[in-house]
Amino acid sequence: MIEERFATARGERKIINLETIGKKIKEMRLRKKWTQQQVADVAGISKSMLSKIENGQSASAIATLSKISEVLEVSLSWLLDEQNEQDLVLLPKSSRRPRFGDENMGYSYELLANRSSLSGFEPTIVHVTPKNLNAREDTYTHSQDEFIFILEGAIYLLYDGKKYYMEKGDSACFQGSKPHLFVPVDENEAKVLTFFIDNPL
Repeated sequence: MIEERFATARGERKIINLETIGKKIKEMRLRKKWTQQQVADVAGISKSMLSKIENGQSASAIATLSKISEVLEVSLSWLLDEQNEQDLVLLPKSSRRPRFGDENMGYSYELLANRSSLSGFEPTIVHVTPKNLNAREDTYTHSQDEFIFILEGAIYLLYDGKKYYMEKGDSACFQGSKPHLFVPVDENEAKVLTFFIDNPL
């Protein structure tokens, strides 16, 4: 088994099976009937790099995997989740897996249910890195629409060139295809319940 370790926001090390990630990327690429060259060109990487990733022979930065997931129109969290899908998923709090991510991303994630984006429903808790640690400035785009609910703390939602203040109890629904970013308000971490939805608004 080929593995890579990613640092989590808690300083833990999460072991990622590179072969599993590679198989998911290849499977989704073939579903869409795209060549390696087509995906690589749009993602801004070389064909040889994509080939190595698909074969589980190369570790890639989260940013690279994020870009590939955008090209293939799946979420990064689905791509990194190596568990098999099930009809019923019960996940006690004590069994929840460590969150993954890094400070450069500005976020870390907790998967609340092992459901593929192909099912059209994907609940996640996004932990927004405190302001003094958050190095991300670039906005995100992705194929799914998104619903968010602020569980703790406060954020600025940057959306399509505008800035919105959101605090505990606030919610929003928006098109993921438009540039957006969760920006920390202060030195406290914020928690955002997020649902990725395949159906357009």
